[in-house]
Amino acid sequence: MGMNHLILALVSLSCLFSFSTSTSTPPSYSYHYSFSHSSSSAPSAAFNVHFSKSSGTRMDQTFNKLPTLPTNINGDPGLQQICKDTDHPVECISNIVPFLGHSKFVAEPVSVLKLEIQAMDNKVKEAIDKATKLMQDHSTQKMTASCLETCLDSYKSILDSDKRVLDALSLHDVYQVSMELSSNIENVQTCEDAFLEANIKSPNIQMDSAIRKMISNTLAIGVDKVHF
Repeated sequence: MGMNHLILALVSLSCLFSFSTSTSTPPSYSYHYSFSHSSSSAPSAAFNVHFSKSSGTRMDQTFNKLPTLPTNINGDPGLQQICKDTDHPVECISNIVPFLGHSKFVAEPVSVLKLEIQAMDNKVKEAIDKATKLMQDHSTQKMTASCLETCLDSYKSILDSDKRVLDALSLHDVYQVSMELSSNIENVQTCEDAFLEANIKSPNIQMDSAIRKMISNTLAIGVDKVHF
């Protein structure tokens, strides 16, 4: 009887040891955000994030290639930190690069938000010009022209909201900044809904998509990053 108890104890210990060695700890991940800069005119992988397991397994990169950053912003961790938390980090950076001069630019939420708004306003003005020309074109169908008219009102509302955002920033009014940036979502949605309800494709669909991404990014920066 004693021998049976001894055998049972040995079997139990063996099973317990086997279970503990077969249970592995979850793999750990490391996240690395980095800019790369090249003196050549060709695009470089300027904003990449690499995910790697402790076992050395490589995972896919999240961000696509960006234009080479100018020397006055290259390596500034502030810009990548601000843009990486937006829904469209690649566009967040590429949209404002054309506005950066040769003077030293220190990226902080308010300055980045102002540049993003400037880029968005330029894109909205392009959309207004295109919509106006299409409406004046006699070959444009009446229903399409009607939808474009709705979009024109939306585009103008975005420009008005953006002006109020800049005014609110100068007054350190975070609540007003948030409200105006949020209203831009409704403005672009009104334009898109007009074509959706008419069951026709918008001739401005690419511009509207770009504007929507810009609105999303400005909202993320204005709400999550700007603090006075």
